Amino acid sequence: MSICSSLARKFPRVTIIGEEDLPSHDVDEELIEDGQCEEILKKAFPPQYSSIKEEELVVWVDPLDGTKEYTEGLLDHVTVLIGIAYEGKAIAGVINQPFYNYEAGADAVLGRTIWGVLGLGAFGFQLKEVPAGKHIITTTRSHSSKLVNDCISAMNPDSVVRVGGAGNKIIQLIEGKASAYVFASPGCKKWDTCAPEAILHAVGGKLTDIHGNPFHYNKEVKHMNSAGVLAALKNFDYYASRVPESVKQALVP
Repeated sequence: MSICSSLARKFPRVTIIGEEDLPSHDVDEELIEDGQCEEILKKAFPPQYSSIKEEELVVWVDPLDGTKEYTEGLLDHVTVLIGIAYEGKAIAGVINQPFYNYEAGADAVLGRTIWGVLGLGAFGFQLKEVPAGKHIITTTRSHSSKLVNDCISAMNPDSVVRVGGAGNKIIQLIEGKASAYVFASPGCKKWDTCAPEAILHAVGGKLTDIHGNPFHYNKEVKHMNSAGVLAALKNFDYYASRVPESVKQALVP
């Protein structure tokens, strides 16, 4: 309610699509955020975005990514995702980790926000790569299947990191904890991938479906990513070339 209502009030012509139903009634004023981050607004944004009209933007919102892990108390898996799309392409994103550092003791700062814009870069974290030659796959913790595991096995990984939430998996990639995100299954939605894709692309990575097709984020598009997700910070083609034909045939875009 807070995210969607605040955005709708400030940018009434933007299309907002969220995992949860958008609030239709008046929202408590306490939930409205009307501030802005001056530090970010000082940055020189890429000129190709200077003439974008408000009504040309679609914002994809997942207010709680990693729900199952949240209910189990695995709070570091939980993210808030806000992705911005223009002409069907993810161009900017925010991944907020509200519980970042929750186990680091009383003196630690709780929570952090990672954000990025295509052509500008990504901020709020330290970009790191997995050591050369290492193939570490991050995948689903709570939605596994034979197809998911067959696809991972075909990658011949050194290790597999199973975590909750699409936002959290992209953080694994950009912080050097995993080299590829492989999810050979339907189930992921556009609000799960828009923000993470924009941030990954802003630092030179790539995110597609399991066939290597880009996702489209225009407002008319179906919400389900029915052909799975494949992403990597580097060496995307190495992982794409190892997706078995049987997996591709099972996952129709």
